[in-house]
Amino acid sequence: MSHEKESAALKLKKEQVAQLEDKIKRSAGIVIIDYRGITVEEDTALRSALRAAGVEYKVIKNRLLLKAFQNAGIDGFDKVLEGPTAAAFSFDDATAPARIITENSKKLNKLTVKGGVVENQIMDAAGIAKIANIPSKNVLLGQLLGLLTSPMRSLAVALNEVAKKQA
Repeated sequence: MSHEKESAALKLKKEQVAQLEDKIKRSAGIVIIDYRGITVEEDTALRSALRAAGVEYKVIKNRLLLKAFQNAGIDGFDKVLEGPTAAAFSFDDATAPARIITENSKKLNKLTVKGGVVENQIMDAAGIAKIANIPSKNVLLGQLLGLLTSPMRSLAVALNEVAKKQA
């Protein structure tokens, strides 16, 4: 009977590793944090902010996450994955988890960023902090649109003024 329980536990762990590996491979951005010291209310607020941005947040056992990273072909997290660990996975916006977690860590002064992966690039905590300063994809598209339409708007105003003087 204990052998059956053992194999069932092993099977469950292998399934969890496979699910994590899939998330890692599909993610545009992953941030790994140490969540020690935050209250239930603070954790709930963090989860809510991440969920609103389409980011999946999960507390994960270090060994399972390390095995999933290795299976996905990503090495370098051996020393990072110590102590309590949670990971935020973003499948669309690579900067969202870094931005939201960095904002919350400034407010709470308790979260510690351990590192992460952004667009398949392994990053330490300092790298994640730099990524956090990059605006979201929608903000960048809005800025680009503003830059593209600004000359046309200026031309329209100038033509309008010329037409008023002619009349």
